[in-house]
Parts: sequence; C-alpha cells; structure tokens
Amino acid sequence: MDMKSLNGLNIKIYADGANLEQIKIFNNDPLINGFTTNPTLMKNQGIEDYEGFAKELLNIVNKKPISFEIFADESDQIIEQAKYISSWASNVYVKVPVTNTKGEFLGDAISKLSEDEVKLNITAGFTDKQVEKIINVLNKNTHNIISIFSGRIADAGIDPVKHFRSCLDLKNDSNLDFLWASPRELFNIFHAEEAGADIITISQDLIKKFEIIGKDLNLFSKETVEMFYNDALTAGYKLDINQ
Repeated sequence: MDMKSLNGLNIKIYADGANLEQIKIFNNDPLINGFTTNPTLMKNQGIEDYEGFAKELLNIVNKKPISFEIFADESDQIIEQAKYISSWASNVYVKVPVTNTKGEFLGDAISKLSEDEVKLNITAGFTDKQVEKIINVLNKNTHNIISIFSGRIADAGIDPVKHFRSCLDLKNDSNLDFLWASPRELFNIFHAEEAGADIITISQDLIKKFEIIGKDLNLFSKETVEMFYNDALTAGYKLDINQ
C-alpha cells in the first residue's frame, strides 16, 4: 500500500461535522464521498434548529450520501423520527444507535425500519456481538451501514484493526457497508483500509491535514524546529545565564 497518497485507496472517505461553510467546500472535493453528522457536533456548532439545519445542508449535499441521527430513546419514537428524517431526501441515511440509553438492543426498531426500506447507518457499534445482532435484523434488500467506533475502541487499549476485522468477518451481505468511526489521526485512514473497512468518516479538522500526507520528513523536522524557536522569540522568553 502506498502510504503517501490517498489516491488509489479502496476505502470511501466521508466528512464528519456540522460546519456549513466547510461542508460546502468538501462537497466539491472528489476525495470526499459522503457526509455524516450527529447531535453533539451540531450542538457544538451552536445549531438550535435541527431540521432547519439539516434541510439547509441537503440543499448543498444533494447527491452524495449523508447521515442524520435520530434523538429519541423509545422504539416507537425512534421509528417515527427515522421515517420522517428519511423522507427529506433520497441520499439520506438515518443514524440509529445500536442500543438506547438503557443499553437495550434496538433490534425491533432497526428491523421495522429496514423492512420499510429506510436506509440505515447503525451507529455506536463497539462489539462483534452487537454487529452480529444488527446483521441478523437488517433487510438485505436495502443498503445499510454499520459504524464501528474504532477510535474509541483504540482508546480502550484494544487493537482497532484486529477488532474491526473480527466484526467484518460477520458480514454476509454485499448490500452492507462497514464504517470506521471516531478516527483520532490521519493514519487511521490507512488502518481502516488495512482492516477492510468500506468507509471511514473523518473530522473536518483532520481533513484539513490531507496536504501533509507524503510530506518530506526532513522538511517537517525543520519546520517543527522553526516553530519552537519562533514561538520562544515571540513569547519573549529569556534565561538569566550570567546572573
């Protein structure tokens, strides 16, 4: 694998965020194949009108797939919200968490929505047992996504590549994509490619670093030294060596 370039990778790259101006830019970037967002990202951007923001976003992103998340906790409300969100546009995937806040598997809601051909992005997946349960209730005639939170799994001290592969081994449907979620660094793109992920969703801050990939390390070293030196100068730091 050529680690110096994103070109030629099999994995699809999605942009994860809720900044409209950045999304406008990324929507015209051929490297970006789709978009994801969630209530936390939207809250952090100061967004108060969930539906208004989503529909404004869909005026920009009207071809590439985009995932919006429900924010209910009971199955009947989850189903109601998911169907409504799905109706906004044909490129919409609805993010439904694998469990509710009580830790109860949302299999019934996922199954009913999938049977109704709602395109789903089942989110907050962490274990292979969860993945197996999800696969067992999904409608194979509808394209769906399972998001494995590999970054958080790595934070827990577990090899995310090995763990992702163990989840991917359960895949029995070509109409299902596995997504590497919550990456912590750019190199996670190559980890996800190595693991066999279909998609990785990348924060907008990490996407801004794409130009660093393949950078000459000697130049990178020199620039780092210059940064430390110049910051010390501008801060006015001094040592009283001759006191």
